[in-house]
Amino acid sequence: MTTIPFALGAIPFGDKLDEKASFAILDRFAEAGGTMVDTANNYPFWVEGRTGDESETMIGAWLTSRGIRDRMTIGTKCGARPTVPGDRTLGSAEGLSAATIRKAVEGSLRRLKTDVIDVYWAHIDDRSVPLEETLGAFAELVEQGKVREIGASNIATWRLERARTLSRANGWPVYTHLQLRHTYLRPRPWTKVPEAGHTLVQDETLDYVRSEPDLTLWAYNTLMFGAYTRPDRPIQEIFDHPGTTRRLAVLDEVAKELGATRNQVVLAWLIGGDPAIVPIIGVSSITQLEEALGAVELKLDDEQRARLDAAA
Repeated sequence: MTTIPFALGAIPFGDKLDEKASFAILDRFAEAGGTMVDTANNYPFWVEGRTGDESETMIGAWLTSRGIRDRMTIGTKCGARPTVPGDRTLGSAEGLSAATIRKAVEGSLRRLKTDVIDVYWAHIDDRSVPLEETLGAFAELVEQGKVREIGASNIATWRLERARTLSRANGWPVYTHLQLRHTYLRPRPWTKVPEAGHTLVQDETLDYVRSEPDLTLWAYNTLMFGAYTRPDRPIQEIFDHPGTTRRLAVLDEVAKELGATRNQVVLAWLIGGDPAIVPIIGVSSITQLEEALGAVELKLDDEQRARLDAAA
């Protein structure tokens, strides 16, 4: 069976997608060889009428129904769940205190119907809590067997390095996974994305990951909410600069040469790059999933990759 080098993002499950539709996508992903599923303890809290339980609960129901827990790598996150009922912002996020982490993991384990989380992520960088406290709590979970590996999401490179150094000094498990927002197009320098809490990959990030063999970079929003291929999903204003025009032109050239879609070329570019990146793909239909699966066998030759990299 082909190894699927991307993760399935689980935000739509239990929200836009009911059990039948969610299970159908998860089944097809697993059938194709997919093993990595990415969720959080707050997906999708920002939608009116949702609590943040929905995604984990749906995945837990699917894992139990299909009996394939041992085949799947399940990642979930803590730290960004609202503590005020009905809050649709990050203003009341739970944070990363030791007490919060201990409580949060129990909720995730219960909803996911599992006794261990494969990758447990700090969803945000909570600078109000000493790193020692947060990292010590994660180390405790690993020692207890509730968590296998830990990761950091939406964190600055210098903070990640500080955390990894601190963990090594204390003999604790280090963050071996990093999750940030990244795609083929590059935003204008010094711009901020409109989505609260999102942190973009920087050149420094890529340089750091290349130098750390034990660190895996995961990328979310890789297909920009569908903006590469859907006329009804305009490319965000942060990408409004001449470099985007040039990059899209090369992207279209390569897609035509390979008989592929823009989305497929973007995914192949991420998966086969230096450093190799694990894209997180959010889909709401089997058709969208099949398009993403079509990128797995897509190979960019050195000349095509050089052209894609050079456009700026």
